[in-house]
Amino acid sequence: MPTSHAQEAVTVSVFVQRFSATRRGARLARRMATFRLDLWGVPYGSPASDAVALVVAEFAANAVLHALVPGRDFELRLCCDRASGVVRVEVSDTHPARSEPPRPAPAPAEAEGGRGLLLVEAVAARWGVDEREGPGKTVWAECALPSDSRPVRLS
Repeated sequence: MPTSHAQEAVTVSVFVQRFSATRRGARLARRMATFRLDLWGVPYGSPASDAVALVVAEFAANAVLHALVPGRDFELRLCCDRASGVVRVEVSDTHPARSEPPRPAPAPAEAEGGRGLLLVEAVAARWGVDEREGPGKTVWAECALPSDSRPVRLS
């Protein structure tokens, strides 16, 4: 007679996908991130989902606009860790230049852009840049999960 074994609850969910280094790819990355979070129990329009969407949008746009290498994609990695209450967002590009990590700085009042990293800094618990194996870098941010969000659905 088979014995039953208790299964541990899944507390970490991971999603990894490459996207074309285009404006469309950046938009799809943001939409896929919120879709995946919803599957994991972080509903659309919640503060955590909106924070992650903003971070993905900024990092993906930067990968497309500032780290574009023709013919190479960028990669989105999401890690939802229920035990620590954090969603980690990573966007990796393949631009070969090793530069200083981006620093948020106030943009001139009349500028149309240049405020994205200030927004990331405002919604993320912490963020940074790591080198990766091969060409490029990985920009990452960690956003807090609410402790009362619904349980993770396996998918």
